[in-house]
Amino acid sequence: MAADKHYKSLMKSMFLIGVVVPLIPMVLVSGIILYQSRVSYKKEIRAHLEEVIQKSTEHIDRFLEDKLADISMMADTFNFQQLTDEFFLVEMLNRLQKHYGHVFSDLEVIDDEGVRVAYAGPHKSENPRHLKTDWYREAMSTGYVISHMPSGLADIPFIIIAVRKNKMEKDWVLRTGIDRDVFSRVVKETVTGRGGSAFIIDRDGQYQVGSIHHIDHGERSLMDFLGITEGARDIFMVQRTDGSGHKNIYVTGFLKGGDWALVYYQRASEAFSGLIKTEMIALTVILIVGLLIVANTLSLSKKMLRRIQQADKEKQKRSEQMFQTGKLASIGELAAGIAHEINNPVAIMVEEAGWIDDLLEEEEFQESKNLGEFRRALRQIRTQGERCKEITHKLLSFARKTDSRIETIRLNELIEDMVTISAKRARFSGIIINMEIKKDLPPIEVSPTELQQVLLNLINNALDAMEKKGGILSISARLEEDHVVIEVSDDGVGIPEDNISQIFDPFFTTKPVGKGTGLGLSICYGIIKKLGGEISVRSVIDKGSTFCIRLPLKGSGKNNVEEASRILNSQQ
Repeated sequence: MAADKHYKSLMKSMFLIGVVVPLIPMVLVSGIILYQSRVSYKKEIRAHLEEVIQKSTEHIDRFLEDKLADISMMADTFNFQQLTDEFFLVEMLNRLQKHYGHVFSDLEVIDDEGVRVAYAGPHKSENPRHLKTDWYREAMSTGYVISHMPSGLADIPFIIIAVRKNKMEKDWVLRTGIDRDVFSRVVKETVTGRGGSAFIIDRDGQYQVGSIHHIDHGERSLMDFLGITEGARDIFMVQRTDGSGHKNIYVTGFLKGGDWALVYYQRASEAFSGLIKTEMIALTVILIVGLLIVANTLSLSKKMLRRIQQADKEKQKRSEQMFQTGKLASIGELAAGIAHEINNPVAIMVEEAGWIDDLLEEEEFQESKNLGEFRRALRQIRTQGERCKEITHKLLSFARKTDSRIETIRLNELIEDMVTISAKRARFSGIIINMEIKKDLPPIEVSPTELQQVLLNLINNALDAMEKKGGILSISARLEEDHVVIEVSDDGVGIPEDNISQIFDPFFTTKPVGKGTGLGLSICYGIIKKLGGEISVRSVIDKGSTFCIRLPLKGSGKNNVEEASRILNSQQ
């Protein structure tokens, strides 16, 4: 009951905090937002128009650059002789117009004296000299040009695009014209659907293309009317009343390296027509958000309460597991103490058996009929005594505090020691242990006690999995490239697929309460990772599990393996 009251009080507190804390500032901020909505809306419109002009200038620049690239590629692809063939040049123009429409109006090849060499287009009757034209001189000087309008080519409404190339140390120019009407459509497309219009002027305020006939700037110059200062490169935005009394917003951005200015304009009444609608939407959104905050807070509070309850239960479970772990540690110390105590009388027993064997050498015992039986019994006593000493020695070695020092060991002997410790339990459970250990395994550098702990844990887990019905425990060790691979397999109950990803987590166990601590595999994982190896598991329900350990051979190459073998042999 006390716990239920505590959780209910916690739930109420979380709900009130979750609702009150966001609602109070939201109400205050909403009042300020509604009061300043007009200012904020104007800022938003300004940002939107700046984005429009920025994207539009980029689009137009890309268009001009693409056409310049097309002409440059044509001049690079075909040589001077090909392009001066007018039939070939006409064919190239037809291909361009077929692919791009009538963007390209004509093609012309000009020599280094400004004289037309070949021409394809609607103005073939004219044969101008371009030597003194601004666009020709710029093309010869810089290598390319995108001209202003009018082009100076007999007042033909072209935007000229030209590139300079070289043939036998003489320069020549390939020119094309972009029709003004086509370019105007490109400019118009950049503002389609935005409720405004656009036009392009040069730095002197001279009209190039676009819709300018609606603007009445009175006696002021167009550049002054638009607020454009000399040498400016940034985006300009002004609000002006034209000669007709209409308030317009004008946004100016620069393109073609700053030579041209793109002006986008829109009626202010159209730009701010959505202000009232925006305010109504804002009020509706505020109301909806308030309701959502209440609903969401209620839902989150319930979820958090459930998680807190679950965390409390897990905390209690982990406390019990830690207690169990402490008990196991105490039992381990007790077992080590008992093994040590047993080892002393066993040693005395072996020594006494040896002394009796020496006494049997006396003459008075030589004629005894039971002399052979006495000797057999003494040999058995010494054999079993030595076996007891070996078992207690291994138990002490494993039970003492883990020594993490790296040593060069023979893996075969370490695995056999761990199997010896577990063999009796396996026989009692009807489990057969099969070992497939390659005899030519090279020595490896590990912490012996830590690897003992890993192997014994995996063996015990396998025995637990087969304890009820018996089975076969397989232990194998082999060499794969620069790793030693150890596998411990059983044909027990297996591990559910949902648990595979969690079995190496601390305190996770599928064993009954009081039998497993959930720490064994977590410790194994940590030890193997510390040794620079990998541990993984494969398992199928009711068919068994296989734990695979990959340990690296320290160093590389045959010399390192032989050196490790030499060290081991010297230690023996």
